[in-house]
Amino acid sequence: MEKISVVIITFNEEKNLARCLKSAQAVADEIIVVDSYSTDNTRTVAQQFDARLIQHEFAGYGQQKNFAVQQASNNWILSLDADEELSDQLTQSILEVKNNPQYSVYHMPRLTNYCGKWIRHSGWYPDKQTRLFDRTKGRWLEKKVHEYWSLAADNAKKGNLKGDLLHYSFNSVSEHVKKIEKYTELAAADAVANGRKTSLLKIIVSPGWHFFSDFFLRLGFLDGYSGYIVCRLSAYATFVKYSKIYMYSKAAGKNN
Repeated sequence: MEKISVVIITFNEEKNLARCLKSAQAVADEIIVVDSYSTDNTRTVAQQFDARLIQHEFAGYGQQKNFAVQQASNNWILSLDADEELSDQLTQSILEVKNNPQYSVYHMPRLTNYCGKWIRHSGWYPDKQTRLFDRTKGRWLEKKVHEYWSLAADNAKKGNLKGDLLHYSFNSVSEHVKKIEKYTELAAADAVANGRKTSLLKIIVSPGWHFFSDFFLRLGFLDGYSGYIVCRLSAYATFVKYSKIYMYSKAAGKNN
């Protein structure tokens, strides 16, 4: 049987962390929490669940997750965010992998709870995530935001797990708007640093297409009013991100 290290990066997650850790205990042989100097009770919560707590300055999501993976005692890693929880079916799927892993990396669908409602369309589901993997086969791509697990070999075998990774995202629209500001800032800075630029046409056209695609083609209307808000704010995030890329790249002399 393979042993699994559950790794979680945190910053001020006292409201979410206990739920995540309680869920992780069912599959974990060790739990590592890498905290970037929280100012709330995150550290206390981690210690209550006997997690190994490590303080590490935050330098970007990809960098922080790679550091967390390096602290693990086992090669098999389950990487979770503090606002996530394993469903019963997903827990069982992971236990089956522990007994007999068939692949080097596993994807799992993530189901998001938005202000109390589960969003099953709107471009937010199944939102497949790569979270269970053999760390010797790859690493997190070190982007400031929207990091992803990159396999070292293109021919590495990938599997899919049954059961949802439950994601408790936002308790209010205000939280969502604040996160859009934070993430678009990181994404724009990352894009410009890598030489990306955009155009005024893309700034004008992309948000509208994004909303149409999510709300109609991806059936966001079936999520009701919450779906409308999700799709509208996703389109707004697209507008803000491309506007920032345009402005920052122009300041850097990369736009005409």
